[in-house]
Amino acid sequence: MKRILFQILFWGASSITALSQEVEIKSSFDTSSIYIGDQISYTIEISQPAKLKLTIPLFKDTLYKNIEIISGPVTDSSINDGRINIIQKYRITSFDSGRYQLPPVYAESKEGSSIKRYYSEYSLLEVKRVPIAPADTTAQIFDIIKPYRAPVTLGEILPWVLLGILLAALIWLSVRYFRRYRNKKEGIEPLITEDPAHVIAFRDLTILREEQLWQKGEIKYYYTRLTEILRQYLENRYGVYSLEMTTSETLDALVRTGFKKENSYQLLKGVLTGADLVKFAKYNPEPSENDIHFQSSWEFVEATKMVDIQPSDPIIAEAGKEVPL
Repeated sequence: MKRILFQILFWGASSITALSQEVEIKSSFDTSSIYIGDQISYTIEISQPAKLKLTIPLFKDTLYKNIEIISGPVTDSSINDGRINIIQKYRITSFDSGRYQLPPVYAESKEGSSIKRYYSEYSLLEVKRVPIAPADTTAQIFDIIKPYRAPVTLGEILPWVLLGILLAALIWLSVRYFRRYRNKKEGIEPLITEDPAHVIAFRDLTILREEQLWQKGEIKYYYTRLTEILRQYLENRYGVYSLEMTTSETLDALVRTGFKKENSYQLLKGVLTGADLVKFAKYNPEPSENDIHFQSSWEFVEATKMVDIQPSDPIIAEAGKEVPL
């Protein structure tokens, strides 16, 4: 009987240990003490099995009461021994002194109708006031404080901004006038119609396919080119300036344009996420994955193109009817 109880306790302890090692979450500040107005980083680190799907909450505006978010999160990920390591960094500050205990950060996974959460530890931060003078000011004599330079206000900047806009408008009008005057003398320049966004994207994808970069072993450069084509298409098609954004920022900006999270959204997310693993986590995809990501890119452009615009290149228009193999 004692032996059976011991085996049950040992099995339970092993199960708890295995579950605790399945997902690890850490949250911490760069330092535990800052002065009012200082800027530091708040880092969330997650280590999880590669096959486990976790939902990680995103913070906006404030991290906690009186702790403001300046920027972020900046996300990085890597894969090692079948585990994915994700790092999110926020840039934060605070203008209210005190000691703050941030609640644990959690990530959750769904298994059917049940939800499992994994928590980090508490994070502590002390925000201190800047000491102006020693407690006993009669002990020594201090120099007179220099005049305080007040920050520049909007009212002071606005006249210069308006002046700059006026000068820019005058320059633009002058350039247009001289161009028209020159055209009257030398003849009218032919009007060049810019190709639609999907025509440009199909043309660049066709060139990328013919270069056979990943077949030559240039896998990272192949995914860099592929994502650049998609990001340029998003800028031309939806006005989403994605070339300077991360994957999460790009997807959020696209949704704000009214784009629905449907099949096309999942195609784009799959390509950008897969490219991030190759470029930043040194992931080596299979040849079939390279073809799938190319086909997904082509299908995304095909599904979201503006059908009411006729491309000037009939070859690209004909190629856009189906995904190349």
